[in-house]
Amino acid sequence: MSIVVTGATGHLGRHVVEQLLEKVPAEQITAVVRDRAKAADFADRGVRLAVADYNAPETFEGLFAVGDKVLLISGNEFDKGRVRQHTVVIDAAKAAGVALLAYTSAPGSLTAALADDHRATEEVLLASGLPYSLLRNAWYHENYTENLAPVLEHGAVVQAAGDGRVSSASRADYAAAAVAVLTGEGHENTTYELGGDEAWGFAEYAAELSRQTGREIVYSPVTTDALVGILTGAGLPAPLAAVLAGVDASIEKGELAVSSGDLSRLIGRPTTPLAEAVTVALKG
Repeated sequence: MSIVVTGATGHLGRHVVEQLLEKVPAEQITAVVRDRAKAADFADRGVRLAVADYNAPETFEGLFAVGDKVLLISGNEFDKGRVRQHTVVIDAAKAAGVALLAYTSAPGSLTAALADDHRATEEVLLASGLPYSLLRNAWYHENYTENLAPVLEHGAVVQAAGDGRVSSASRADYAAAAVAVLTGEGHENTTYELGGDEAWGFAEYAAELSRQTGREIVYSPVTTDALVGILTGAGLPAPLAAVLAGVDASIEKGELAVSSGDLSRLIGRPTTPLAEAVTVALKG
């Protein structure tokens, strides 16, 4: 039996594998990767590597075994048909008879286009009959803190979210929730609405950046159309810019304010405060 993590060298996947190594023997972990070289550090520590690609169904044949627990980390290729990619993994898991398939989804309250692939994948997973756990991750601190250069350059946080609030948490927090489900018992056929303990607004975010940098940084709310223009002007493809602006519209409607408490309960500690993520980003 293995705990199998897809997308294991991605931003979230790396956190999951690292935290699994603290909980279970390395030989019980299988990291699914597209590029073996990027996972050499895991192999050196005894993690089994499996090379497979969501876009090549045959690479998943025989990858899973009876009793495996699988974490399907959602793909990030928005233009490659993510539901089809995810279905490849679900079908292979069903054929193998895995014990649990956990999927990193989006909050149930989210109506933005970003959620469409997640809802469709959930439908495929539930229809498969596999024991499942839906990990409905809200937004990540790093979605903002990893790209501070333009904010610091212009002295402004520019979003189309109005006064909406976000229950974000760190990637490490969401990884810890996945690890709790993969290594624990009683998580079959569950849905967890995951988000940070403290929701925050962008004016507060700008104020925190001001406090930590000693510079005046303001929140400059714009329309969704204006944000699309800004993002495409910065080089983002128009479809992706529209998706991100749509998330801001959902934030303004309160759809990324998650109050379930599921995340802190699963990980057994408070979630990482936004201020801590800002500190780490500024040091980096």
